[in-house]
Amino acid sequence: MGARRLALALVAMLAVVGVGIGSVSGFFAGVAERGLYATGLWSANGPSTLPPGTLDQPLPTVSPTPTGSTSGLPTPVLPSATAGRPPSAGRVAARLDAVDAEKVGGRVAVQVADLTSGKVLYAQRAGSPFIPASSTKLLTAAAALSLLGPEHVFRTEVVRSGAGRLVLVGGGDPYLATRAPKSGETPRASLAALAEDTAAALKRAGTTEVTLGYDASLFSGPAWNPRWPARYADQVTPVSALWVEEGRAAGISPGPRVDDPARVAARAFAKALQKRGITVTRTARAKAPASAATVATASSMRLEQVVERLLMASDNDASEVLLRHVALADDRPGSSAEGTRAVRRELDELGVWPDDARLQDGSGLARQTRVPARALVDLLVLAAAPEHPELRPVLIGLPVAGVEGSLGSRFGDDQSRSGRGSVRAKTGTLTGVHALAGYLRTEDEHLVAFAFLVNDARNDYEAKVWLDRVSAALARCGC
Repeated sequence: MGARRLALALVAMLAVVGVGIGSVSGFFAGVAERGLYATGLWSANGPSTLPPGTLDQPLPTVSPTPTGSTSGLPTPVLPSATAGRPPSAGRVAARLDAVDAEKVGGRVAVQVADLTSGKVLYAQRAGSPFIPASSTKLLTAAAALSLLGPEHVFRTEVVRSGAGRLVLVGGGDPYLATRAPKSGETPRASLAALAEDTAAALKRAGTTEVTLGYDASLFSGPAWNPRWPARYADQVTPVSALWVEEGRAAGISPGPRVDDPARVAARAFAKALQKRGITVTRTARAKAPASAATVATASSMRLEQVVERLLMASDNDASEVLLRHVALADDRPGSSAEGTRAVRRELDELGVWPDDARLQDGSGLARQTRVPARALVDLLVLAAAPEHPELRPVLIGLPVAGVEGSLGSRFGDDQSRSGRGSVRAKTGTLTGVHALAGYLRTEDEHLVAFAFLVNDARNDYEAKVWLDRVSAALARCGC
């Protein structure tokens, strides 16, 4: 058994052991769940659908597709498509119709279009609203990029509210870290660096003892979306404008979440200050005065990097934070409900929001969201258009089949392996709901956008297999 297949087998065994040893195994069970999520063999809050022999599938090595920042837009980030005749709709239909969907059950919606021209090549229930699951994140990300711009950053500040009184003010940085990133890691803001700058400023002013308040009032409304069932508590953190490590208690997702992310962040910051010679006598929730002087600031990674990271990992937490930033950028209160209204308004202005679509959150966890396959494809085509370079991170951040992100361990059987390295798509998974929306290069070098949605699937495993096979069939098309 190869090293990679052995790792998958060990993950599966760890899941069984974790169940057997009960509450003591909470951490290990979380690791096992994370591994099974990565393989696509375990469905959120649903039954296991792992068939015999799956872990013995040979997994060929594929070189990653190069990705990177869109800094310096409008530098092209997509390879040139083949010049000349567009793909044939008839050939595309023949390829897709040949992939057996009988075992999937439920309802299927499909749209395929030329990525550069937008010409529709195949459509099946493409205008019918379906539950999109995590492909919803494409909508949230696009609205944020359109309203804020790819270079936008979110700032966490320390302000002075009086003599010896500091307030840590959350700016909605979804990836604020406790420690500074190591060499080779993606640069991001950290409490450690912020504490270093704060302590230095205080010592220059002759201050070595302070009280610390913390202000997370940038966002408003319920921290927990009422559309989410309580069992999603390991899938998403109660949304806060101030948190570290996305409020993940064990640093993994799925996994336990902290109850009060802002308080936990403030205590971590107080500890970091104390390590640097500043005594913190009290920590409490506070409201920073509008006239408060800034002591130190930590800026997040650029929005384009946030989008690429959240799409690659299908990050529920970061998506919900972005939803609230979309609301604020649209001059609305920073709540989830106002965020969904702002996304709809912005995408409608961009010409890709249909009247019968419904949006209930930013991550796709809400089963009440309804989006047609056509809208997802229209958005992908728009993101590739020269007129909208600000949307390009939506394409750059897509997982790569068999290589990285939420598609890294999929496309493993004989009928889907040809899609490895060429299919780039956002996944979507809820019990009975599966989605794949992205773009690919066909065998004859055409760039094609697609959205495949499955609702009410009888078999979750077979639904994922079908998605992999049908997109791989499209990639093999000499169209």
